[in-house]
Amino acid sequence: MFVYADNAATTKLSKKACAAYIKTAEEVFGNPSSLHSAGQRAKEVLEDCRMRIAKILGAEAREILFTSGGSESDNQAILSAARAGAKKGKRKIVSTAIEHHAVLHTLEKLKKEGFEVVLLPVGTEGIVRIEDAAREIDENTALVSVMLANNEIGTIQPVEEIGALCKKMGVPFHTDAVQAVGHIPVDVRTIGCDYLALSAHKFHGPKGVGALFIKRGAPLSSLIEGGAQERGKRAGTEDLPAIVAMTVALEEAVAEMDAVSLRLRGLQRELIEGLEKIPHCALNGDRTRRLPGNISFCFEGIEGESLLLLLDEMGICASSGSACTSGSLDPSHVLLAIGRVHDVAHGSLRLTLGRETTEEEVLYMIKCVPEVVERLRNMSPVWRDLQEGKRSYIL
Repeated sequence: MFVYADNAATTKLSKKACAAYIKTAEEVFGNPSSLHSAGQRAKEVLEDCRMRIAKILGAEAREILFTSGGSESDNQAILSAARAGAKKGKRKIVSTAIEHHAVLHTLEKLKKEGFEVVLLPVGTEGIVRIEDAAREIDENTALVSVMLANNEIGTIQPVEEIGALCKKMGVPFHTDAVQAVGHIPVDVRTIGCDYLALSAHKFHGPKGVGALFIKRGAPLSSLIEGGAQERGKRAGTEDLPAIVAMTVALEEAVAEMDAVSLRLRGLQRELIEGLEKIPHCALNGDRTRRLPGNISFCFEGIEGESLLLLLDEMGICASSGSACTSGSLDPSHVLLAIGRVHDVAHGSLRLTLGRETTEEEVLYMIKCVPEVVERLRNMSPVWRDLQEGKRSYIL
């Protein structure tokens, strides 16, 4: 059996989005910046997509900027707000310890430019506390950046409360909503954000295309220089087929959201309950305040990378919270932030279900994961030490 359980990494392009991409590539091939009829036809389609995406997000069409995806959108929002704040003498940025690296690495860049970066802690459930944010946001703050939902453990953050706090303090608010858009309701006015990033391939659209919401009046500087596309704020000819496919995929995801979410919540509970029967394991993140379909566990006495490779041999595509697969020996910064010790954080597994996931596939994972964990533990000297009492169990 083949089971794709890595939908947080990327989703399969939907048939409707694929058909829309091909149709647009074949029939609307003009450059939207050209003045001739083919170009103006492309411009009409581009602006129609902008309006449709804006409507879904509760925004105005002019507040939507098309980008290459979440990382670019996050970078442009953070750098724009930070540099605008610096001109006013504000050089403090407040974020969280569990942000995506697109945010954290951008903040590291700003630290080298003299900005103060404060990363708010999260509790063991992986959720930021409002009182911690309120304590740090002050008159010197140029930007607050808090993700809507975490990419590893799926926890949903209190962005509406943080947005209200930022509005009260007159501080711009950015949220990375890459994991959330298309899966839970997202309205920029309800959140109260000034910037919001999204990426198409997280909701069955194509890779390499996304969008950035910028509230009217919020500062925005160019990240890519060149032409006058996207109101002069994002140079480069727009990838119209990808933008159309993204729009179709988002509309499809929103239309099916309630039904898909309800079904995934049920499968999620079933999978969590099945895996919790494995001795010495722990669910990562809040049990209920998490994205539908996201399951993250730590298993004591094993390495996450080995777990992934053996599951792959059994036809299960999953991921780990550990960064070891990217060439680093460091465990996930998210798992460390919620209090997992290094040894435990290395033995992590993330399973993210999608709208095509079946109950048969969930039952197969409930069967396979314990088998693989037991197999790895039987080969582990660490597990032998734990069983013999030479080490103490942590989980």
